[in-house]
Amino acid sequence: VIVPKMKGEMLGIVIVESGWGSMVPTVVLANMYPSGPAARCGQLNIGDQIISINGISLVGLPLSACQNYIKTSKNQTVVKLTVVPCAPVVEVLIKRPDVKYQLGFSVQNGVICSLLRGGIAERGGVRVGHRIIEINNQSVVAVPHEKIVSLLANSVGEIHMKTMPTSIYRLLTGQETPHYQ
Repeated sequence: VIVPKMKGEMLGIVIVESGWGSMVPTVVLANMYPSGPAARCGQLNIGDQIISINGISLVGLPLSACQNYIKTSKNQTVVKLTVVPCAPVVEVLIKRPDVKYQLGFSVQNGVICSLLRGGIAERGGVRVGHRIIEINNQSVVAVPHEKIVSLLANSVGEIHMKTMPTSIYRLLTGQETPHYQ
């Protein structure tokens, strides 16, 4: 994606980490300044993974390093981003034949805190740092922690969940103020 902009103009994006367990360890586009260059180009969407900026790979780099690369693009008139289009919501399918099998992750206030390597949750697409927004077509956005744990503990067969990076969730729900770069 080629993003034309004026020299000295910020790109107008907020990025967050993709979360442990994601296919590509890179940053995700979490927000765009409505009149900024990234939004104006019309080719970027919330949830897109940014693989590189101006030919520099962001894969495996810490968030702060990726933010620095974006900041250094401020003095350029064209920024080239390599992106993998991704919806911000991740659909997860955990196959659990019986309650005696561990789900393989822990959750606190709807956020996935830890993940058992090689467990059924990791194989199903669960990612650390993601907020659970739906379990088996039932919204858990404003649901107390105990109810979420109970829903998960008693679910068997195919468990369908929808999750998104917590930082995107917090931006979308107004719990966090975006800091555009």
